[in-house]
Amino acid sequence: MTAQLPPHSAPDAAFSPTSAEICDFRALDPARDGSYLIIMAIRPIITAPDPLLKQVSAPVKAVTDETRALMDDMLETMYDAPGIGLAAIQVGVPQRILVIDLQQPSNGDGDGDGDGDGDGGIDGINDERDDAEPVRNPQYFINPEIIKSSDDVATYQEGCLSVPEFFEDVDRPATCTVKYLDYDGNEQVQDMDGLMATCIQHEMDHLNGILFVDHLSRLKRNMILKKLKKQKALNAA
Repeated sequence: MTAQLPPHSAPDAAFSPTSAEICDFRALDPARDGSYLIIMAIRPIITAPDPLLKQVSAPVKAVTDETRALMDDMLETMYDAPGIGLAAIQVGVPQRILVIDLQQPSNGDGDGDGDGDGDGGIDGINDERDDAEPVRNPQYFINPEIIKSSDDVATYQEGCLSVPEFFEDVDRPATCTVKYLDYDGNEQVQDMDGLMATCIQHEMDHLNGILFVDHLSRLKRNMILKKLKKQKALNAA
């Protein structure tokens, strides 16, 4: 999700995820037919209280090479931040597109397919990451729609790259079924639980102009947004 990793887990970076710099690099894309070079860019992530984050994103009319290039950029931006999910609106593109990769450790309880056991926070980090390399298993969601969700709820500590350095517990349905188009524009239906269920719901909130802080009390939400606004002013000074 747009989830932000806790400070102790973040690797050294040459710049912040909200940097105005765009960094291009070339990489092989083994997921596509044949080996060819693609350009992927790390895009700046917008942060609250930017009004764009309250905009409702528009459906994607057709999955094109431009759509896939955007998703490639989003994935690299998410890994660089670092996070486990990102919505297109967070890089300033109001389209209903998400990328998610829980990056669960190879010896963890989850196998990276979205069946988290709920022990970690919404940022997807737990103590097992100290002992094993995370396994990358990116997933792409275009025009995602929740077609079923459980009455049971799960509580995760959520963070967000657009609400940096704040983490709070949020209750959401424990399981859900999501219909979406994949990287190639094919329709998929996926049952999700654990961390993946929470992450997809968090990211889909972004598509409707909702931040995780909107699930908190008004007092706590206003306090967080006030601190973010103050920090932005200090950074701009």
